[in-house]
Amino acid sequence: MTGATTPAPSPVEPAPDLPYFDLLLQQLQRGEPGFSGAFGRHVHWGSWEDPSRADGSVADFAVAAERLTERLIEAAAIAPGQRILDAGCGFGGTLARLNEGGECLDLTGLNIDPRQLERAAASLAPRPSNRLAWVVGDACAMPFAAASFDRLLAVECIFHFPSREAFFREAARVLRPGGRLTLCDFVPSPTLRVLQRFTGGVDREMRATYGPVDCSFSVARYRRLGDKHGFRLLIDADITRSTLPTYPVVAGLFAAAGWPEAEAATRRIGLVSRLGLMRYRILSFEQR
Repeated sequence: MTGATTPAPSPVEPAPDLPYFDLLLQQLQRGEPGFSGAFGRHVHWGSWEDPSRADGSVADFAVAAERLTERLIEAAAIAPGQRILDAGCGFGGTLARLNEGGECLDLTGLNIDPRQLERAAASLAPRPSNRLAWVVGDACAMPFAAASFDRLLAVECIFHFPSREAFFREAARVLRPGGRLTLCDFVPSPTLRVLQRFTGGVDREMRATYGPVDCSFSVARYRRLGDKHGFRLLIDADITRSTLPTYPVVAGLFAAAGWPEAEAATRRIGLVSRLGLMRYRILSFEQR
């Protein structure tokens, strides 16, 4: 397949209301250099090898976002000849990285928002030895046959899914025996989970910026969910410290776009993360 968006064969649930993506697509269409430099390829946080040397620039952030992608790919143990599914693939940055550096890969990007896939398809073509497809569909009800993929990725998107339970059930179905599910997520500390219980979790500014978000899922719950669906947790990498320079960059972009509520919400998440109450983790599961 050559980069054309393929519609899902079954009805797709409406895309969630994600105000930050609406702004991002608007700014990219205008060619705004800050947003284009930060999020034209990847729509996720960055990972710095030495956070103390982050310079706060968009260019520095773009390098860090690429590094986070590389860390996720390393955790997924992707090899030539595999079929890879990126659920919630955004603008296809992770698949672009795999396409550039991998051989004989069959790559599929799945997203419930056709606008994101249209941008991905317009900017990415497969290398000669690789295959590439874009599919409109729901990660909690995937339009794929059983045992279709060797690797499943969910890059900084699972907190938007209506049900992690449904996603893991689908992951177990579409992965081949011995396949891997690798994701990154914002995982709360026990203290934050107690606070969420009394405060109702995500506040108004957060929802108005990032839409429906569930950041209440602990590693212990992930482990139990994996066990239930036949997955063994192989990797639990806490990379919180390396991601912290992300927050002022993203908050600054929101400020420059004239969206003070989004700036405030992002700075608040950054504070919670610096205090150790919210941890950024890469988790990789192997199907038994």
